[in-house]
Amino acid sequence: MSWTIERTPERPVRRTGDDRLAVPLRVTRTGGDPADTELTLTLAEAEHLHAALCRALDSQPPPPNAPDCRRPVQASPSVARIVGRA
Repeated sequence: MSWTIERTPERPVRRTGDDRLAVPLRVTRTGGDPADTELTLTLAEAEHLHAALCRALDSQPPPPNAPDCRRPVQASPSVARIVGRA
């Protein structure tokens, strides 16, 4: 038995009432019907996931249809330098 998990088409990530983020997902077992659910993350968990995805995508050029957040030049952690804090 295997499962497929993918983003639910046409459903955006949203904030919940308790200040979490809900990521709509579609889960399908091989040969079964799909079920829609949500992955809910605290803001801190969402930030950690965002950082991990940025690191994983760092060496890849953004595709033409990439969202705006992938357009700016990204530097790997070994190149980026923090020069001050606000």
